[in-house]
Amino acid sequence: MLSRKGIIPEDYLLTRLAEDVLQPKFRAKARKARFVAKNGACNVAHTNIREQGRFLQDVFTTLVDLKWIHTLIIFTMSFLCSWLLFGMVWWLVAFAHGDLDKKGDDFVPCVTDIHSFSSAFLFSIEVQVTIGFGGRMVTEECLSAIIILIVQNIVGLVINAIMLGCIFMKTAQANRRAETLIFSKHAVISVRNNKLCFMVRIGDLRKSMIISATVRMQVVRRTSTPEGEQVPLDQIDIHMDNPVGTNGIFLVSPLIICHIIDKSSPLYELSASDLLHEELEVIVVLEGVVETTGITTQARTSYVSEEILWGQRFVPTVSEEDGLYAVDYSKFGNTIKVPTPCCSARKLDEVGGIGQFNSRRVCPKAP
Repeated sequence: MLSRKGIIPEDYLLTRLAEDVLQPKFRAKARKARFVAKNGACNVAHTNIREQGRFLQDVFTTLVDLKWIHTLIIFTMSFLCSWLLFGMVWWLVAFAHGDLDKKGDDFVPCVTDIHSFSSAFLFSIEVQVTIGFGGRMVTEECLSAIIILIVQNIVGLVINAIMLGCIFMKTAQANRRAETLIFSKHAVISVRNNKLCFMVRIGDLRKSMIISATVRMQVVRRTSTPEGEQVPLDQIDIHMDNPVGTNGIFLVSPLIICHIIDKSSPLYELSASDLLHEELEVIVVLEGVVETTGITTQARTSYVSEEILWGQRFVPTVSEEDGLYAVDYSKFGNTIKVPTPCCSARKLDEVGGIGQFNSRRVCPKAP
C-alpha cells in the first residue's frame, strides 16, 4: 500500500488498516452494513440470477470483468485449442490425400513436410501466428487446403482482436486512475457563510487532470412511505453549493465540497444528538474523463454517521511559496473544532437563522 511506503498519509486512505492492535475485551456494537465501502466498492451481492445466459450475450464485457487469473487462462486456452483444432484438420487433410505415406518424387502433397500429427500441429501454429520457417507450405494440389488456410487466418485474427482487446481494456481500466482520487476520511458539519453546511474534501494526487469532473452526493437511509411501504435503501440526491450552478469542478488542488443544509436537504431535521443515533450514509461520487487516455473514470466513497464530525471544519492545505501554490497533503484530513449550533437547521430557521446563534448557548431555543 502507498501508506506503507510513506507516500500518502493514512488520514485520507480509501482502504486503511485497523488502528487498534489489541482487541477490546468488550464486544463491539454491531455496525450497520454499508451500501458503499470506503474504497468505493458497492456492498451488494447479486443472488438467485436465473438468466445466466445474458452474460454470454456480451462476451467481451464478461471477459473484461473476470479476474486476471481467469482472463489469462482463457487467453492461453483460446490459442492452444485453436492450434490443436486446426492441427487435427491439417493432419486429416494430409491423411486423406495420402501425404503421410512415402511417395515418389512425382507426388505433390497438399502440405509439404507433414509426416505426423506433431508436424501438422507445428504447421497450424505457423499459419495462425504467421511464422514461416520455410519447411512447410501449402501447395496448389488441394483446394480444401487453401480454403482451410483462409479460414484459419480469419479465425486467428478474430481471436487476436478479442483477446488482445480484452487484455488492453483490463490494463487500462478506469478504476486504476481512481486510485489517486482521494477523499477525506471524515465529513464535517459546521457553519459556512452563515449557513449550516455538510462538507467533505476531495483531491487528486496526479498532475494530469480529470476533465469535466463532477461530484454528486446521495443520502442512503431506510424510509417508509405514507402507505406503509418500507424502502430499505432510499437514495436521495442532495445538492451542492456551486457558484457555477452545476456540479462541475476544476480539480487542480484539494477542494471542499459543500452542501447547504436547507429546507430541501434530507439533513434538514438532523441535529448533533440525532446524528449519534441516526442510521444514514452519505455517498460521494466523483467522476470525469482522464486527460491522458480519454476514458471516463469514477471514484466513490461513503460516510456513515460515525464518520461525520459535528462542529469541525477542515484546515487549509494550500499555501503560496516562491510564486507557486504548494499543497500540503499531510493536512488533507485534519480538522479543527469551531463554534457550531448543535441543533438542526430547521430549528435554526425557526429562531431566525444563524445570526441568533450565541457561543454561550450552543442550541438556541425556539420561541
